[in-house]
Amino acid sequence: MNNIFKTNLGIKKTERVIVFTDGHTRNLKRTAKRIAEAGKKFTPHIKYVEYRSTGGHGVEPPAELWREAFGENVLRELKLRKLLRPLLDKKTTESRNREIEKIIRAHRKDAVDAVVALSYYSTSHTKFRDFLNRACGTRYASMPLFDEEMLKGAMKVNYRRMLKKTEDIAKTVNECEEMEIKCANGAFITFSKKGREAKADTGIITKPGAFSNLPAGEVYLAPVEGTANGRLVLEWAPTRKLKSPVTLQVENGFVTKVEGKEKFAGYLKEKLSEKKENANIAELGIGTNDRASRPDNILESEKIFGTIHIALGDNSTFGGKVRTPFHQDFVFFKPTVTLIYKDGSRKILLKNGKLVTVPS
Repeated sequence: MNNIFKTNLGIKKTERVIVFTDGHTRNLKRTAKRIAEAGKKFTPHIKYVEYRSTGGHGVEPPAELWREAFGENVLRELKLRKLLRPLLDKKTTESRNREIEKIIRAHRKDAVDAVVALSYYSTSHTKFRDFLNRACGTRYASMPLFDEEMLKGAMKVNYRRMLKKTEDIAKTVNECEEMEIKCANGAFITFSKKGREAKADTGIITKPGAFSNLPAGEVYLAPVEGTANGRLVLEWAPTRKLKSPVTLQVENGFVTKVEGKEKFAGYLKEKLSEKKENANIAELGIGTNDRASRPDNILESEKIFGTIHIALGDNSTFGGKVRTPFHQDFVFFKPTVTLIYKDGSRKILLKNGKLVTVPS
């Protein structure tokens, strides 16, 4: 646990830190308290915060957490200008987001220096996290679904080696304009990434405004909206293996049909029917952590070296245009990933889950 503060975040004695959880499970609540206690060795300015579960990945956390992270002045002004409720509901326009960001920047000295986010439901794809990173320079470790067993496995990775590998793969992916993915289970999808930047999640969160999952290890990007086509065959839900596959048909950037007898198919149909944006093909990720191995926890499984993951829903915080209170990742094993360049030439990056193109 010490390495979260020492190696990953590089916390200094004078820095203010919050460790928060939604208390969704007893184990996660206990872990969050233990991590907050460990953080006291590095700074006396550390606070543990617990709030009621939001019920979904990508949903904005409640006002009480915004107050702890940004300070009372920001909350007061957001309420005064009637911006807080639409912000929490993810119903703000771009012009209102700029107004909100201006308020936050004016009070950026009130914001915490670092966050350890241990809520069951991820805050990675929220304006809460985005504003802390971009407007305040806060360092942010996102750890949804975290399990202490990860401290013995995926968190023990050689960070220096993983950083180089992840950044090299991101650089290679950024040279192409389109991507094609085929998986051993019959999944197949293509999309454009023109104008979109592949980013590296390395676990090193020591620079102002840095963000990473812990465990870390992925290259991720937002495919261009409306360009994804194909079929996704899901064998794993976020925390369990499915009893039978669930198939998602993808047309023009959206999931148009969910097929399968598994109970999880019903859950997905319900979520995707709530808002059209929930069905958006939001993210492609490539795992780069050679110590990650667990397939039954999406926080770790999406980092397994040689896997890919594809997410539905919100991508507004990492280069996309879709804003919705939903973001769900699905991991795929043994993928073949082909990069397609502007001139139409092709290069295989991964073949059946093995790195083929060695990044330069």
